[in-house]
Amino acid sequence: MTELEQKKLGDTLWNIANQFRGAMNPDDFRDNMLSFLFLRYLSGNYETAAMDEVSA
Repeated sequence: MTELEQKKLGDTLWNIANQFRGAMNPDDFRDNMLSFLFLRYLSGNYETAAMDEVSA
């Protein structure tokens, strides 16, 4: 991915985040997103561990 493509992607992601956030306070948005990312991380690790147990 070129530097220009990375910049366009970053701009697009920030625009999506701003639309998603709407009138929400940026601190509340940050807290919600960090919680979501943490749960996603746990879910991915759980799925990997479950698959390892099944194949063992």
